[in-house]
Amino acid sequence: MRLFAILRAAVIAPLFVSIWMWFLPRWFAQSKGVAFEANANPIAFALLAIGALIMLRCVWDFAWTGRGTPAPFDPPRRLVVRGLYRRVRNPMYLGMGFALGGEALLIPNIAREILIMLLILWALVNGFVMLYEEPKLRELFGDDYKLYCENVRRWIPRLTPFTLQLFA
Repeated sequence: MRLFAILRAAVIAPLFVSIWMWFLPRWFAQSKGVAFEANANPIAFALLAIGALIMLRCVWDFAWTGRGTPAPFDPPRRLVVRGLYRRVRNPMYLGMGFALGGEALLIPNIAREILIMLLILWALVNGFVMLYEEPKLRELFGDDYKLYCENVRRWIPRLTPFTLQLFA
């Protein structure tokens, strides 16, 4: 079961990330008629690496612990409260934000478009999280998720990790 979840996540996560990190930036450059040229920038590389590591850890935790993927049509079957999820409820989205910020610094020809996309995505993701994801998780995981939400913020990480003793 875990191996199958890891395989599903290994297919779904790169497809999703490639939309925002590969296809859209190239489309932005093409639509502007500018070269897709990277600017060797250590801060950009650091942000990209931090974002990628955050997302990889979260995808792993979703697959290994939750037995699911980041996709809404194949969510974790178990509540994931380990790794980065002990500090913030949505680390995967934050990781994508770091990576997109790094990409904006890396490709200055389309930085404005990437930053606009990042702001739009933040608004859409925030709405998705509040209107769909959190109610669905409350429905699936009940009191465990309620306790988790009372102790771990949506976007601002805790300084100390939270430990949830599951009720079920």
